[in-house]
Amino acid sequence: MTKTPRATTRQPKMEPKRSNRVRPVSELLPEVGGAAFRKFGFVQHAVVSRWGEIVGERYARVSIPESIRFPQGKRAEGVLSLVVSGAHAPMMQHIGPEIIERVNRFFGYHAVARLSIKHGAVRKTEKAAPPPSLKPLSEAMGESLRGIVDPELKAVLEALAAGVVANGDKPKLGRID
Repeated sequence: MTKTPRATTRQPKMEPKRSNRVRPVSELLPEVGGAAFRKFGFVQHAVVSRWGEIVGERYARVSIPESIRFPQGKRAEGVLSLVVSGAHAPMMQHIGPEIIERVNRFFGYHAVARLSIKHGAVRKTEKAAPPPSLKPLSEAMGESLRGIVDPELKAVLEALAAGVVANGDKPKLGRID
């Protein structure tokens, strides 16, 4: 059997179309960051920001998702990497199947098949400050809000006025110090 020589002519690469305009970063980001995001297993922002809802506050205080790595060419049956603080790793390993189930329920399909646990520091999320104690509005404030017909707007303005009264701060007019 004789081999035929292969054609070694290369097709020239197409140059990206240049535009003489300023482009927003959001337009460039998929091109520039796509490979890096895939390489490092970038977790969707929603998974990180809603981690407390997914696994519950008790487990969210001691863990945080780091990455999800999928097999080559797939978007399913990935490995979820968690950073867990202190001696909570055995507990997280014990409830691993439940965490996998909850994450898959969040995604809506079988996205995660395994769990990888790493020890590390978990930064604490700051909870919002409790609302100020509401004191009754003064008669002058009540009179000024009486003419408002929209109940939603009236409730918001009453809450704002009660917050100002509770803090005891009076708005400063004029120069900012």
